[in-house]
Amino acid sequence: MGEPKCVYQESRPKDGKCSTKLIKRCQGREKGVTNLPIIEVKDLRKKFGDFEAVRGISFSVKKGEIFGFLGPNGAGKTTTINMLTGLALPTAGEIIIAGQDGIKDIKRVQQLIGIVTDESNLYDEMNGYDNLVFCASLYGMKKARREKRARELMKQFALDDAGNKPFKAYSKGMKRKLTIAAGIIHEPEILFLDEPTTGIDVESARQIRRLITELNAKGTTIFLTTHYIEEAERLCHRIGFITSGEIVKVSSVRALMNEAQQEKTVEFAIERGGGPELGTALLQQFSHITVKQMSPDSIRISAAEEIQLMPFMRFFDECGIVVREAKILRPSLEEVFVKLTGIEISKLKEEKGGGKK
Repeated sequence: MGEPKCVYQESRPKDGKCSTKLIKRCQGREKGVTNLPIIEVKDLRKKFGDFEAVRGISFSVKKGEIFGFLGPNGAGKTTTINMLTGLALPTAGEIIIAGQDGIKDIKRVQQLIGIVTDESNLYDEMNGYDNLVFCASLYGMKKARREKRARELMKQFALDDAGNKPFKAYSKGMKRKLTIAAGIIHEPEILFLDEPTTGIDVESARQIRRLITELNAKGTTIFLTTHYIEEAERLCHRIGFITSGEIVKVSSVRALMNEAQQEKTVEFAIERGGGPELGTALLQQFSHITVKQMSPDSIRISAAEEIQLMPFMRFFDECGIVVREAKILRPSLEEVFVKLTGIEISKLKEEKGGGKK
């Protein structure tokens, strides 16, 4: 997911001559996403005494998208989710969820949403299957339907072999998966996920990211908070950045990358270096570029405008230099976050704890 990446690589036919082909990896994000907002937030505020944790934020979430909500500890992420899900009453502002008033009609809204917090509220002594059946009963689901749905989810989340084990015997990754299953037992239109992969092993985190993608592909709108910025880049259609209780930016991952990229850069991996004279020759041949020799086998070319690769490929060929790869370099979402917020990425990744989030 994210900005399509284009990579030129050398191919070697049987005749020994080198040709260049374009390998284009594009991952479409927009399938199933509409322009209709399913969540609308207007001038939302939350005070704790004299401290204003959320300061008049406004944004919308499109139906069918994965919306990432990023910020450091104390930024207001969890306080915002608590207000959107009815766990905290706003001091001021409006919340509209699926056409319903998210403040006055919160009971009706809660039938339309699923909530997965970073700490499970399932019962330790109850087994996994019974936990799901019990959660389904809270939504008024009939016995036959809730038992069928629980079995389906145990299988979907690869927990069917652990269905009879008490929840307390589950690993952290298994607990997180069952908690997500409980959050979607009633097939909600919108799923709120607060730090779903924090504190679990790599394989479980990978499985949960895949489950999130699958749920979204089936039409579930997902509101995701995370401090793993690479996770947001991989999963989300759009991202909202919050810091000190204020929204500083809401945009698509692609647009964020484009805005952050001050110049276009391509790095060429070459079979043999041309020495310092190669950079000089490039500057003489092409105007308005800068050249940086990264290593004897790598040279980086930058320009303010889009770089057309074929003229450079022809130039290298005429110089007798074989190009192994031409890679278009793009800024990372980490760089975008630092630029927008002024907060170092290490602060975003700090373990949660202490203070309001």
